[in-house]
Amino acid sequence: MIVLAGGDLVLPDRILTGASLVIDGTRIAAVEPRSRVDAAGATIVDARECYVVPGFIDVHVHGVEGHDTLDPGNPVAAIASRLPRYGVTAFCPTTVACGPRELRAVVEQVARARAARPAASARVLPAHLESNFINPDFRGAQPAECLRLPPGSAALDSARVGKAGHDVRRPGSAQRARQDEAGDFSARDILDAVAAAGPDVGIVTLAPELPGGLDLVRVLVSAGRRVSIGHSGANVDEAMAAIDAGARHATHLFNRMTPIAHRAPGIAGAVLARD
Repeated sequence: MIVLAGGDLVLPDRILTGASLVIDGTRIAAVEPRSRVDAAGATIVDARECYVVPGFIDVHVHGVEGHDTLDPGNPVAAIASRLPRYGVTAFCPTTVACGPRELRAVVEQVARARAARPAASARVLPAHLESNFINPDFRGAQPAECLRLPPGSAALDSARVGKAGHDVRRPGSAQRARQDEAGDFSARDILDAVAAAGPDVGIVTLAPELPGGLDLVRVLVSAGRRVSIGHSGANVDEAMAAIDAGARHATHLFNRMTPIAHRAPGIAGAVLARD
């Protein structure tokens, strides 16, 4: 038994000051409205001057402490082992746009980590893909050579989209290596990798205003994915159409998307109106 004694417990409806939380095994056994709990044999943790809150769930984690999800080796497990010290107890390993080989490598790590679930590590949730189907004008640090138009659009599946010189930062060595290894692949290759991942891919970020974007939203939603609007130049009507098609998230709201203006509320306006 573990007792977190004397902390300020954050409850759904209030903050309980100077209280204690009793943990028995993997369950919360009691919440005591006092600073000390007499429990023979219990491990007492002094939580005075601390807030005691549920563990954070982060649905957008590219890495931590120098480990990136697209690094070689087993970075997902390394990230999971380090996140609890920052209060994160569950997370979605997140990728930037990449080739199908790199995508499969990350998803395989996610599958292994979800099966293993080490007690001292953050729980690994299905992956979040900042996908290849984003708007090149809003790509930020996403590698332009990995961007594609959704299949079935007016352009060929294998068409590359993007404009040179749009990066907001110089890519690091790991990102340059990923770009060098990207090679030729089609939009269909990416979607095949996502389909093969089954339940190990949870969220897909895309730009719904791309040709075929709304159809892609519907396809992903019908397959059980959560679609997030991001890295997108969609206007408010296009964003509303994506929400109607099943999109339920926005990726880093206000960042790398159309801004709010009084006559053009953009993605953020649509998301906040339909929350």
